[in-house]
Amino acid sequence: MPDFTTDFSTLPDLALRSYGGAVVAASDESFAEKEALIRPGRPAFQPETFGNKGQVYDGWETRRRREPGHDWAIIRLGLPGVVRGVVIDTAWFKGNFPAGASVEALSLPGHPSPADLAAATWTTILDEVPLKGDAEHPFPVAGETRYTHVRLNMFPDGGIARLRVHGEVRPDLSVYDGLGLDLAALANGALVESCSNAFYSSPNNAIAPGLPRHQAEGWETARRRDDGNDWFELRLAARGTILLAEVDTTNLLFNSPNAIRLRSRDGDAPWQDLLPKAPLQPDTAHRFRVAVRAPATHVRADIYPDGGLARLRLLGTLTP
Repeated sequence: MPDFTTDFSTLPDLALRSYGGAVVAASDESFAEKEALIRPGRPAFQPETFGNKGQVYDGWETRRRREPGHDWAIIRLGLPGVVRGVVIDTAWFKGNFPAGASVEALSLPGHPSPADLAAATWTTILDEVPLKGDAEHPFPVAGETRYTHVRLNMFPDGGIARLRVHGEVRPDLSVYDGLGLDLAALANGALVESCSNAFYSSPNNAIAPGLPRHQAEGWETARRRDDGNDWFELRLAARGTILLAEVDTTNLLFNSPNAIRLRSRDGDAPWQDLLPKAPLQPDTAHRFRVAVRAPATHVRADIYPDGGLARLRLLGTLTP
């Protein structure tokens, strides 16, 4: 079972392009574009593939500096939040990786421009550390500050394939005052705290933004060989009353669950049925009106016996 309490890599990547992240500025991207830093998936590489700028890399690569200084890239987090750890990945950069790197962060409201960000005061969340070529470098980050942007510095130049910024989402829910919202949305601050199995993909995928393009962008478990069932428990974005459950098995053609049961609880109160055990169809978006209108802070989803979910949406309203 994955450890959601101590392993920061189980937390969502706040900078991921799929979650709305963007590389808004960089000092240089002569050899390979800055946008690659936050692409989903592992970096790809095909040797002896040359373009007008040299070997093609699935990463960010700057020119060889002939003057003092270092290169940097500013990333707007798609999901603002508290950073618990970063991964600096130099995959495939073997003779052209930086000697070191550091990470800074800040929080600015609204929609700041690159000029606004450059003029702002940054906080170092990872001091300069040495890097190796063609390697993942995970580093935990301490603190409880909410950030909206990070700046990756590399010393002095070279290539970095990916930057992963793992953490807990801390959105501004005041924009939903008087409105309904998805209480299970990762983007709104919900988070899976435990699950039975994440063999193929993380259960946090089931509450991720947007629609999944394929099976790997949902949650999928291993095949069970016992009499049990798979499940996950999530902390809602905030205390609220759930009115509608959307259970989506899109892309799960031959591995969708046979049924689902949803239960909720308010704080430490006992679990109660939110949606009694209901049958599911493959590759289908199911919508269920919820009869129980009680405030909740947590929801447990049990699938029978195994399989996965593309998305789980729990639409409702915040409690006062």
